[in-house]
Amino acid sequence: MEPRSSSYLLPASIIVAAVLISGSIIYLVGASKTGTGNTGKYTADVAANASESFRNTSSNDVILGDPKAPVTLIEYGDYQCPFCGRMFSQVEPRLRDEYIKTGKVKMVFRNFQFLGTESVLAAEAAACAKEQGKFWAYRDATYQAEIKDGIENNGNLNRNLFVALAKNVGLDVEKFSSCYDSGKYENQIKQETSDAASLGVNSTPTNFVNGQVINGAQPYEQFQSAIENALKGAK
Repeated sequence: MEPRSSSYLLPASIIVAAVLISGSIIYLVGASKTGTGNTGKYTADVAANASESFRNTSSNDVILGDPKAPVTLIEYGDYQCPFCGRMFSQVEPRLRDEYIKTGKVKMVFRNFQFLGTESVLAAEAAACAKEQGKFWAYRDATYQAEIKDGIENNGNLNRNLFVALAKNVGLDVEKFSSCYDSGKYENQIKQETSDAASLGVNSTPTNFVNGQVINGAQPYEQFQSAIENALKGAK
């Protein structure tokens, strides 16, 4: 089957919503790749209004770790974001070993796919993997593929890759392909991105540790400090 059309762009309403929230243009898609991330600032008033969304999991979330873990780490990410890739490869392995596998932290990934068509298509593919209980394996494989490529919007995140990743992580490829080709999750992914923008998320990765925001691919020690403080507060 021919790949589905990839002509859509991020709805302008998402950008407008972010501008209204912050009072300035905060999508820095072309930010320097020597920094820590797309560095839009998250405003305190929005944080207060949306604290429940950033502290608690929802029925749509897929949890990595013990669902009863006292600390919740929520990442809003884009599959093409180089800083998300940096966090995934440099910070997340230690977080998994020291906090997630030990039952202290549960992790959630949420879509903020704002860097273009390929980001949205990758998120659609991950949603199809979720149907087969393989979301995290597929999400990780997608990040790994994009890290190797290292270039945004160059066509590498495409149906051929998605199907290959599905096979590599042990999915039923026929069911996966049918799901992906149907485009059943396109509107959902766009809506999730729009919803995140309306709550004040304006950069990737944007992380929350029990509601405390950490913008960008910050060093492991910053996450460690936030988690340890959250663990103290949970006692």
